[in-house]
Amino acid sequence: MATDDTAHAPADLTIEVYTTPGRPFANAATPEGPGDLPNWSPSSATLVYGEHDAILVDTLITYDQVDALADWIDTKGRRPSRIYITHGHGDHWLGLARLIQRFPGATGLATAEVLAQAADPALAGYWEAVFPGEIPEGAEKVLPQLLTADTLDLEGNELRVVRIGQADTAQSTVLHVPSLAAVVTGDLAYNEVHMMTAETGEPERAQWIANFDEVAALEPAFVVAGHKKVENSNDPKIIIESQQYLRDFSRIAAEGAPRPASSPG
Repeated sequence: MATDDTAHAPADLTIEVYTTPGRPFANAATPEGPGDLPNWSPSSATLVYGEHDAILVDTLITYDQVDALADWIDTKGRRPSRIYITHGHGDHWLGLARLIQRFPGATGLATAEVLAQAADPALAGYWEAVFPGEIPEGAEKVLPQLLTADTLDLEGNELRVVRIGQADTAQSTVLHVPSLAAVVTGDLAYNEVHMMTAETGEPERAQWIANFDEVAALEPAFVVAGHKKVENSNDPKIIIESQQYLRDFSRIAAEGAPRPASSPG
């Protein structure tokens, strides 16, 4: 299941978003009641294309998700020459291996910081445990190549890499498409699904909240979240909504924290 959210610009670029529904994943936790089963958040991948060429942003993760994404890309009549990875979480880049099989000659690209996180062997076991038998392992994995510039050219249009820093993980980036007034945010913004806060404490969340202002200053009309409800549009209001979610989360976390013991004397 997917939604086709489309924006056009005089520069002859089009941006479309493919969203795969949430799905169960392996987890050792014991369910505490009906409906208490772990589900991976619905995830998006974004295709920006011109008359002949295309750039894909992020990849999805499991074989079936990536195969469906590739089938969808085929319907657009442009084969991606590059696949840009916004950050190092495996659900955004592990699909590279499968996509490059489908689209020979396509190149995965990431900043040095994102590449370092993706290549961290300490994280491999987590993804393999969560999606056993459903993702490439070991030598089957394909890492993105190093992107040495902060821009990508797509048929004369500049796509700008913004090193946003803290999002749901550190060293994240977003991709700005000025000619479409569009921003693909990776996991900076979420769109009406729970935000992943496991890698953040209060200081990191404060920085995350502040980083939205840099994206808002671009005055985008089309904002893609890395995780979003399938049926939702890519409305820029998700910038403010994501900021408020994090403020609420931090407030509730602070209210629930144990009070420090009184000083003696």
